[in-house]
Amino acid sequence: MNRTFAFTMLALGVTALALPAAALQAQPKTPKSWDYEIVDGQRVPKAKRVTNADGSWREERRDGKCVEIKEMSAAGELKITRKCDD
Repeated sequence: MNRTFAFTMLALGVTALALPAAALQAQPKTPKSWDYEIVDGQRVPKAKRVTNADGSWREERRDGKCVEIKEMSAAGELKITRKCDD
């Protein structure tokens, strides 16, 4: 086996191993009209955010029986509250 053939086979092998790894990293974005995102192959509900004119916002995210509420004031103060149904 000559040296050129060996290098060609090595290059093809490395390329064959690198292509699937690159394909796994490039995940498509979820369309904005959907109310969930795909994370690790699972559907995860998107947070519902309401933004006010003064720059403050409120975001609600459901996680099973729990709701996490994040509130940001116009001054930049963040408040996180978690409520769970029993």
